Amino acid sequence: MPLPYYLVTFTVPGQLRALIRSNQKLLYDLLLRHSAGALLDVGRSHKNLGAQLGLLAVLQSWTRDLRFHPHLHCVVPAGGLSIDGLRWLRPKDPAYFLPEAALAMRLRTRLKRALQQDHPQLFLQIPRPVWSMNWVADVRAVGRGESALKYLAAYLYRTAFSAERILHDDGRFITFSYRHSGSGQTRTVRLPAEAFRHRFLQHVLPRGFQRVRSFGWLSAAGKNNWERILALLDWKQPALTPPTPLPPPLCPSCHQPMKLVGSLSRAPPF
Repeated sequence: MPLPYYLVTFTVPGQLRALIRSNQKLLYDLLLRHSAGALLDVGRSHKNLGAQLGLLAVLQSWTRDLRFHPHLHCVVPAGGLSIDGLRWLRPKDPAYFLPEAALAMRLRTRLKRALQQDHPQLFLQIPRPVWSMNWVADVRAVGRGESALKYLAAYLYRTAFSAERILHDDGRFITFSYRHSGSGQTRTVRLPAEAFRHRFLQHVLPRGFQRVRSFGWLSAAGKNNWERILALLDWKQPALTPPTPLPPPLCPSCHQPMKLVGSLSRAPPF
């Protein structure tokens, strides 16, 4: 779409990680739904926008050195559909999308309520101070057009690990590289093979779990709104350039173009 994009990242407190690891299918699902819900709620109510958002949410469970660190990345176009569905609204301040503190607080509130009401046995396992801590949300403008899509694709299609990062494997120890998020420098980790397997396998998703989901007017249920938004933006599908026809094959003897004059069907097998 011809719009700027934002990348919104939600991170939960470290005190929740053990519980999430032990209940991945349930809590991953809650994190996805309520992170998206926090964005939809704040986008609808905040004075800088006041609109219905569309977004793509992506679950990641790893740090660059393969430690367990569940967090959510949400790809959000900069704008939304008015509550009455008749106008496209852009942020009043283009340099400011939505408040990070409000988003983090809204996720905390939604997740607490969901656990209290529907999963009280899990809620009781969470230390009380977690619900008074400052949770973290990060809102980052990532540009528009092709450059934004390339930036966002790294989050959508990234996996926990690629074999190219393995520097040495002697059967007992594995050494691999990673880029430190703070300094940007390349560092190495040397782990016993069993410890490496443990780090890697903790990021295998539960069977059938969908870690990339769409919400708001980008969801399948929002198809009618999606079509209306394209009309409001006066956006038209770019015309596809017809493929360039392939040159005819050349004769291996005289190197002149050859023409197809006929074809023979394959003979039946013996």
